[in-house]
Formats: sequence, structure tokens, C-alpha cells
Amino acid sequence: MNFQLTEEQRSVQQAARDFALNDLLPGVIERDTDQKFPSEQVKKMGELGFMGMMTNPKYNGGGMDTISYVLAMEEISKIDASASVCMSVNNSLVCWGLEKFGSEEQKEKYLKPLAAGQIIGAFCLSEPEAGSDATSQRTTAEDKGDYYLLNGTKNWITNGNSASVYIVIAQTDAAKRHKGINALIVEKGMPGFVVGKKEDKMGIRGSDTHSLMFTDVKVPKANRIGEDGFGFTFAMTTLNGGRIGIAAQALGIASGAYEFALKYSKERKAFGKHLSEHQAIQFKLAEMATKIDAARLLVWQAAYLKDQGKDFVKAAAQAKLFASQIAQEVTTEAVQIHGGYGYVKEFHVERLMRDAKITQIYEGTTEIQKLVISRELLR
Repeated sequence: MNFQLTEEQRSVQQAARDFALNDLLPGVIERDTDQKFPSEQVKKMGELGFMGMMTNPKYNGGGMDTISYVLAMEEISKIDASASVCMSVNNSLVCWGLEKFGSEEQKEKYLKPLAAGQIIGAFCLSEPEAGSDATSQRTTAEDKGDYYLLNGTKNWITNGNSASVYIVIAQTDAAKRHKGINALIVEKGMPGFVVGKKEDKMGIRGSDTHSLMFTDVKVPKANRIGEDGFGFTFAMTTLNGGRIGIAAQALGIASGAYEFALKYSKERKAFGKHLSEHQAIQFKLAEMATKIDAARLLVWQAAYLKDQGKDFVKAAAQAKLFASQIAQEVTTEAVQIHGGYGYVKEFHVERLMRDAKITQIYEGTTEIQKLVISRELLR
């Protein structure tokens, strides 16, 4: 078993680290406070090739492996989880799904600009009454021959206002339950498509999370992904890969908080010596580092299995389950090490603690990950 990164992977990691420190760190506190989407930073991520990392170069992607992707996700998430979730959705849920299951026409029209970062995408599954219970889709796509008539509401949509292309999961035949669901590509500006209110969130406040409303939106049949009734399978398969991205995000949030805490412990003095010289703080740092390394191995394992074309469903769920738990624990300890300073925005860790929580909720809650893992164990 080889844990050594290749030269290319190390180069990707360093490029992501440099971008995070030079372009994301300045202004990250203000963007969080003002709930400002990092438009310029996301544009530069596209220019650097971070928005379509795993996509085939013939569709303007980087053609990189999943390991490279999670390395970049970790480095960017250390500084700004709002930027990294935009990157994760575009890579894992939009570009990957289109390349894997889309038609050649769809790839030419939509995947190429998405992978190049010229535009960004959104993945629309959750609804007011259909989150974890994804089979209970209330959004309908009525078959009208050469088009679908789309009606309904989607909630909690990342990139909700900033996206140009939306993959919308909708019910065409309710009698068929999950086999009657379709995945449709919807363009911003289609008549009847309205972006709703922006959510005022606890964390990832720079990410623009919106509700979306569809009223008699005519979506051409050519915009359906896969065969009729393939939408649920498309969504679940795509989310399996997406969990690796969110696990890497959680890992990055944890490792970022740890690095801030480690640095602070070497600078701040209490009772006549640096915090890092107190055994109580040393033990906290030791536990944080160990948990982060364990989470990283789970994330890398899931990414490796995906790259090898092997079954990665259980590994991805385990990585997301554990990494998101560690993100919560490590960020809380980072605030504790900072003491009163950890409770104010200037020292970053309070933001990372707020950002950590969402990793236990989106793209499959902690409870759903346990369900996935247990099903894989028992089948």
C-alpha cells in the first residue's frame, strides 16, 4: 500500500494551498459577515482548473484523479468552506453526473462551459418535504410529448442564484415511485423559473443557498438525463461520489481549525509559558491531529476506490460520517484552545466551527450515512 502522493498530486495540493492563502484568506471574514458570494474567487478557481478537475479534457476538464480533487478540496476548505462547497457541487454533482450519464449533445452544450468554470451549476434534489426521503418528490415534470412541464419548489440549493445550469430531480409518474422520477437540465432564465429567497444561515454564509420555484417551465425532452425514469438512480449514484467531496470539505475545515489552534498555542502565553507547553493543551492537539489523520485516510481510501473503478459506496459514506464528526469535534476544541479570542471573528475558528455543522447535514445526513453503511454491510 503506497501512501506517497505523485508529483502531480503534490503540485495540485500546493496550487490549492497557495490560492487559499493568497486569494481566499483576505476578505473571508467580511464575506462571511456580509453573506457575500465569492464571485471573483470562484472565477479564479475556474481559471486554475478547480471547477472541473475530474472531467475529461475533451470537455474542458482537468482529467485529474479523485485523490487530486480531495487534496484541493481540503486546502480550500481550510480557509473558506463557502468557496469549497461551490467547487464540490460543480465537480461532484454537476460535471461528474453530466459526463457519466449525459448525452453527447448535453456534454457539448453544458458540460464544457461548466468544467471550464465559465459558468457554474446547481444540483436540485431537496424540497420542503423531501430531504433525506428523496423518493417523496413533489416537484412534477409532466410529459407533454417533446417537452416536460415542470412545477414545484426546491429548497436549500447551493449556488442557487449564481448558477446558470440546474439539474432538477422531478416526479413524472407518481405511481411508479422512484422509478417514475427524472433528472432534467434547466437553464436560468427559462420562463416560469424563479430564484427565491436567500437563506440566512449559521455557517457557509458566503455560499448562496436559495429556494427555487418552477411554474409551468417548459423543459425540452433533449434536456432529460438518461432514459425515462432514470432520475432517482442518477441522483443517488451522483450523491455517492458527492459524499467524497463533502468528506474532504469536512476534513479541510478540521485541519484548518487545527492549524490555527497549533499556531496560536505557540504564540499565546499563560501562567508564564506558551499554551503549547501546558500538557492540557498538548493532549488536545494530540487528539485533534490523530482524528484528522484518521479522517484523511478514510477520505483517501474512498477516493482511491473510486479512481480504481471499485465499489466505493460504503467507503464514501464512512468517510463523510467520520470526517464530519471530526470537523465538529476539532473546531470546538480549536475555539477552546483560543479561549475568549476563539469566540470572536478575527481569529477564524468560530467561523470554522459554524461551517463544520453543515457537513453533518447536506448530501446525506449523519443518520443517512449510517443507513447506507449498514445496508452495505448487511447486503
